[in-house]
Amino acid sequence: MNYVQLSIAPITVDESEILIAELSEMGFDAFEEGEHILHAFVAENIFQEKSVNAFLSPKYSFVKNIIVEKNWNEEWEKNFQPIVVDDFCSIRAEFHAYVPGTMHDIIITPKMSFGTGHHATTYMMIRAMKDIDFLGKSVLDVGTGTGILAILAEKCGAESVLAIDNDEWSIRNAQENTNLNQAARITVEKRNSTHGTGVFDVILANINKNFIVENLSNLRQHLSGNGVLLISGFLQQDLSEIEKEAEKNNLIISAPPQFRENWLCLKLKKSTI
Repeated sequence: MNYVQLSIAPITVDESEILIAELSEMGFDAFEEGEHILHAFVAENIFQEKSVNAFLSPKYSFVKNIIVEKNWNEEWEKNFQPIVVDDFCSIRAEFHAYVPGTMHDIIITPKMSFGTGHHATTYMMIRAMKDIDFLGKSVLDVGTGTGILAILAEKCGAESVLAIDNDEWSIRNAQENTNLNQAARITVEKRNSTHGTGVFDVILANINKNFIVENLSNLRQHLSGNGVLLISGFLQQDLSEIEKEAEKNNLIISAPPQFRENWLCLKLKKSTI
């Protein structure tokens, strides 16, 4: 499967964050941020060229390239660097040395799936997971991508983890990564929705604003009475909209919001009122 790479420049940091959010809605699932430049990647078979051109052309200059699967993997292996989230978790590739001083060590094959830990939303989700009690709990990871959050949940003691995604590439990559980490309590499934998945003690959803707003009611139905819903993938300016939707669905923000590079992560619980 080939990928389309768009290199958008020159842009500011704020513009980069907005572009990532908007392009994610158009199927782009991996991004590399540089100084005044953003590289965005989408599977060639779902690339909406007319829509993307209409969105970008009035304001931004960009160059389009086709990246073949082999070249993409080689590029990741050349540029992928380990991620360390406090003393809680390290994420590395097999060709990296063990990172000492962290509670959990995750090994991934750095492929195209979104969620290597480099992006602010994944980083915040990992940091927030440090304060969640996973021991003996059931977990649903919606939009699992590389499977990092599912793997971490199991390492934190989850009894069972269901990791779902609607993208075949992500499913294959997540399964490969769960195998690498000997995560036997994780089930990886290709699904277009959460319908029929059951009820869970912890739900992890690092996707995008539109998905969260449209599916918050549905996610609540899958959450146990004392369960935790951890969400990210939206910007600080989206906070009021997320708050209103949460209130509409009797969900409350149960911990101070996390902010990183203008991105936001929220921990929600069912209201007892």
